[in-house]
Amino acid sequence: MTNYNFSITNKLLSNIKRINSLIINLNSQKLSKPVLVRMKLSAREISSFASTSIEGNPLPLTEVKKILKNKPSDMRDSEQEVSNYNKSLIELEKLTKRKKVKLSLELILDTQKRVTESLLPKHQSGKIRNVPIVINNPKEQKIVYLPPDAKDCNGLVVKLIDFIDKNEKLIDPLILAGIFHKQFVIIHPFADGNGRTTRLITTFLLAKMGLNTFNIFGFENFYNQNVTKYFENVGVFGNYYEIVNTVDFTKWLEYFTDGIIDELLRVEKNINKNKLQKNPNTQLKPHLKSIIKYIEKYGAIKNSDYRRLTDRAKATRILDFGKLIKLRIIKRHAKGKNTYYKLSTNFSGVATELTP
Repeated sequence: MTNYNFSITNKLLSNIKRINSLIINLNSQKLSKPVLVRMKLSAREISSFASTSIEGNPLPLTEVKKILKNKPSDMRDSEQEVSNYNKSLIELEKLTKRKKVKLSLELILDTQKRVTESLLPKHQSGKIRNVPIVINNPKEQKIVYLPPDAKDCNGLVVKLIDFIDKNEKLIDPLILAGIFHKQFVIIHPFADGNGRTTRLITTFLLAKMGLNTFNIFGFENFYNQNVTKYFENVGVFGNYYEIVNTVDFTKWLEYFTDGIIDELLRVEKNINKNKLQKNPNTQLKPHLKSIIKYIEKYGAIKNSDYRRLTDRAKATRILDFGKLIKLRIIKRHAKGKNTYYKLSTNFSGVATELTP
């Protein structure tokens, strides 16, 4: 399979446009070095936790943070898995800064080897599988998918890499990264570590293709919020050789881009939160807090409502609304006398807790 079927739906197109807008906004942010360091560390912690949790790792986020901060001398498999994932993130981040490094079979094999270090026998780590495998539904205890034969896996992975390389300037990078993600899961070329390797290489692809938020971006968190839905979207059912020409990537690409939007909004919210907490000029005064509290209680606020809450002049009230809009806390709706304001979808509520 060298052609991957998908359609550019209105939803997919809208998602791609929104992602590009969010990226432009994030890349324009001026953050202090301490804030960036904290966000990078947090992103790696969340990614390492979420991606291993998807595969059944029982460690909570609090334990993952401890492991990444102070590596245990004698690690259990669950701890080793988390440590391996974090190491892989660090290594791939370094590679994205090298312009000549591209997607390759060697890169994929090295990533799987790093992910499965001390968890798999050496003959299965960093190697395409040479044994058949099946995908089971753990709840129903029955086979739901038969991946391609071991003898075909190497060739299928090479064809996928070639497709990504040849279409780098022809197909939107978000679509290419999404196609890689699902198709690699379909091929399932390793004895173990397929999911973790897929998500790591997808992160690498997004970074190399222009999603310049590698340091603070980890879309695995979205999948971990509803693992069942993730598996339903990324997986297929049946025998590979019977369904190979009927797989449609459209629904998955919509879901895939939904996840990136969700994560970008989380990052944006954290950046705004840091700005509000660290910059004295953006700490909210009581009259601005009163606007937020009113909206939280009634759902929206008009200028006439605000007039009853404060004795501030009309021109000043307009400036107050403008400040909250600039901080992305509220959003203006309608025009003229019908104008009203509601909280932005990504507002976390942190502003109401700040001291004036």
